[in-house]
Amino acid sequence: MKIPKDRVRLNVGGRIFETTSTTLANAGRNSFFGALFSENWSVKQPNSDSFSNCEFFIDRNPDCFSVLLDLLRTGDLNIPTNVPERNLYREASFYGLLDHVRSAKWGQFDGNRLRHSRSVTGRAPGDGTAIRAGPDGGCCVAHGSVVHVYDWSMEEHPPLNLDYQRVNDVAWVDSENIIISACERLGRGDGGMGLFSKSTGELRYKFQVCHENQVKSFTAGALSTSSDYKIFSSCKGRSNEYGIGVWDQVTGKQIDFFYESPGWSLGDADKLQWLNGSNCLLVATLFPRKDNCYISMLDFRDKKMVWSWSDFGAPITVDEKRVRDTIAMEDSNAICVVNEYEDLGFMDLRMNGGSVKWSSRSRMMKGKLSDEPCYPKLALHGGQLFSSMDDCISVFCGPDWVLTSRLRRDYGGSICDFSIGGDRLFALHSEENVFDVWETPPPPIS
Repeated sequence: MKIPKDRVRLNVGGRIFETTSTTLANAGRNSFFGALFSENWSVKQPNSDSFSNCEFFIDRNPDCFSVLLDLLRTGDLNIPTNVPERNLYREASFYGLLDHVRSAKWGQFDGNRLRHSRSVTGRAPGDGTAIRAGPDGGCCVAHGSVVHVYDWSMEEHPPLNLDYQRVNDVAWVDSENIIISACERLGRGDGGMGLFSKSTGELRYKFQVCHENQVKSFTAGALSTSSDYKIFSSCKGRSNEYGIGVWDQVTGKQIDFFYESPGWSLGDADKLQWLNGSNCLLVATLFPRKDNCYISMLDFRDKKMVWSWSDFGAPITVDEKRVRDTIAMEDSNAICVVNEYEDLGFMDLRMNGGSVKWSSRSRMMKGKLSDEPCYPKLALHGGQLFSSMDDCISVFCGPDWVLTSRLRRDYGGSICDFSIGGDRLFALHSEENVFDVWETPPPPIS
C-alpha cells in the first residue's frame, strides 16, 4: 500500500479531523482506510504534492470517529460517557476496526486475571441448558428448542427455533455459522443436525445419516469440529446407526461413520473433543446418562479405538468417584476427569485402561451441596484448567494443576455450563436465565 507521508484532512459528519496517513495505516490493509489509499481504489486520488490540501468527507458519527482515531494513534481505547458502546462498535465495524477495538478492550486471556464484565438476562422463561462461546467473542445459549445467539457486543440476533425439537448441543463452525444437534421427533422422521446462519437464522443445510444406502432419521447428541473442516456428532438411530458420524463442513455430506462397539456406548455420548495433535476424537458417555462411564479415543484413519477406559465392573462404593466430565490434555498425555465434589482425577493416555488417580486438593465444598446442584464441567485453555462447581469456577495452573483462583458471582445460582472463546469466558447459571461474561483487562499503561 503506497501512502504519502503527509497530513490528511478528514471531515467526519461536519467535524474536521487532521491526522497523518501513517496513523491511518495502523488500521490495516483490509480496513476502510486501507481501501482509501489502495492503488485499486475506484476513486481517482490526487497526486502526493496536493494530497495535504484535500479534505475527505465521511458521512459518519464524529464522536465515535474521535474515539477510533485516538485508538489508531495510541493503541488505547478510551470511551467517554457520551458515546454509547453499541454505537462505537457499529462505527468500528464500518471502518473495519472491530479487531482493533477488541484487542484494546481485552488483554491476553488469563484465567487468573479475569474480571466480571456484565450479566446478560435471557429473553425466554425457564432455564438455559448449554452455552457455547463463539470465535469472535460472542456466544449462543441453547434453551429448550431455541438457540439464542449474541454477537461480541452482546446484541442478540434473531433466535434459531427448531419447532419443538429439543436442542442437545451447539457448535460453532466459524464466526458466521452454527451447528445445532437435536432430538428426533417420533412419527415425523425428522431430527439430527442442521447448519444455521448466526445472523439471519437461515437453515443452510441438514446433515443426514445413511445406513446401507438408506437415509435414516436419528437423534444427534454431542458435537465437535476439527481444523480440517470435519464435523463429528454422536448419533442414535432406530436400527444399527449408533455411533459417531462425520460430515464435511463445506458440503454437508456424510463422509464417515464409526459404529458403536459391542458393550460400549458411543451414540449416547455426552462429550466429543477433537485432538489435532493425534488426529483422534475423544468420546465420553458419562454418569448419570448411563449407569457406567465410558471414555475412548477413536482413530478414524484405522477405524480403531486406540484408547479406552470404563468404570464398568469397578468396585465403586462411594458416589464421589463417579465421573461427571472429562477433557483430554494432549500436552501432558493425560485425561482429566472430575467428580461431583470437584475432585480432579487423571489417567495416562499412554496406558490403556489404567486407573484414575484422584486428587482431593481441589475440593472447594464447605458443608452440604445446594438443593439443585449442577454437575461440574471442565475446560482447558491456554495451559490453564477450569472446573465449575456450584456457583464458582476454579482455575488450576502449573504441571501439578494447583488451584490459583476462583471466579464467583452471587447472582443467578449454580453454574450449569460454561465456555471459553474469543478471549472471554461465559458462565450460564441454572436458577436464573442469565449468563455472566468474564474478560481479561488489558495490561496497564507503562
